[in-house]
Amino acid sequence: MAAPVQTDILEQLRDSVLERGDPATSAQVLELLRLPDDRLEELLELAHQVRMRWCGPEVEVEGIISLKTGGCPEDCHFCSQSGLFASPVRSAWLDIPMLVEAAKQTAKTGATEFCIVAAVRGPDERLMTQVAAGIQAIKDEIDINIACSLGMLTAEQVDRLAAMGVHRYNHNLETARSYFPEVVTTHTWEERWETLRMVREAGMEVCCGGIVGMGETVEQRAEFAGQLAELEPDEVPLNFLNPRPGTPFGDLELMPAADALRTVAAFRLALPRTVLRFAGGRELTLGDLGARKGLLGGINAVIVGNYLTTLGRPAEADIDLLGELSMPVKALNQTL
Repeated sequence: MAAPVQTDILEQLRDSVLERGDPATSAQVLELLRLPDDRLEELLELAHQVRMRWCGPEVEVEGIISLKTGGCPEDCHFCSQSGLFASPVRSAWLDIPMLVEAAKQTAKTGATEFCIVAAVRGPDERLMTQVAAGIQAIKDEIDINIACSLGMLTAEQVDRLAAMGVHRYNHNLETARSYFPEVVTTHTWEERWETLRMVREAGMEVCCGGIVGMGETVEQRAEFAGQLAELEPDEVPLNFLNPRPGTPFGDLELMPAADALRTVAAFRLALPRTVLRFAGGRELTLGDLGARKGLLGGINAVIVGNYLTTLGRPAEADIDLLGELSMPVKALNQTL
């Protein structure tokens, strides 16, 4: 008796993800990450179809600003803001007028999200007070959704941020649970997960992603996609390691562009209804052509302008590219 013919992975996912909206499993994601380069365009096309079917053509634009930079007590091996490494970043605070001006400049690009970030293990009272003042000052001047990324939270801090009107909270799991101890030793993956659980229970949207290209295996990359799918975040920012001088990961090589694009498409198929955002490192890893391919391969959100300690593309360049691709920028009144 002849052995049954194995259905091609892309045909399987065309039926389950594209037609029914069922997320790809970790095992299926692993198959996608192992596809040869000559099938990459086919994979990107399927991911784009999934994005259009389940998310639509609009692209969500966001700007980020660091309220408190550097001097962080944690040892995230990719991060130049850790006070434990000999990196060139030094501790600095942003004042409220500068925060408001940054929000105004972000809004001018058409962005609907403005994220206030601080390099901390978790916020102390000084930081919570300054965030509250900053949020109020921004709301008094412009109409934009405000997100925060302030590290691990207590239940009381979660409730306070929700009361301030924080729309979305970012706290990245960074990598697969099995690889996390190779990336961070000063806190656990489970501590991060607990903050995310409380954020969702408080009614804020959950933003959670991570960084690929940190030395993880493709199996761990697939594991990470499955863990994000289990969390069901509203947004997943996908970063590509930009090795920073003075950090433990400072000498790692950039992720190959083809692997980065495979990851974009595979994560889209694992998260068919999620906001999948191009974030840090895409400029070096993918360049302009790769950015275009990523936007046509499952991405439906971008961070415009610079990142926390690294330079991004000019906001105008990304907005122009979206126009060329006939991808409308999501309007604010449709996000509230």
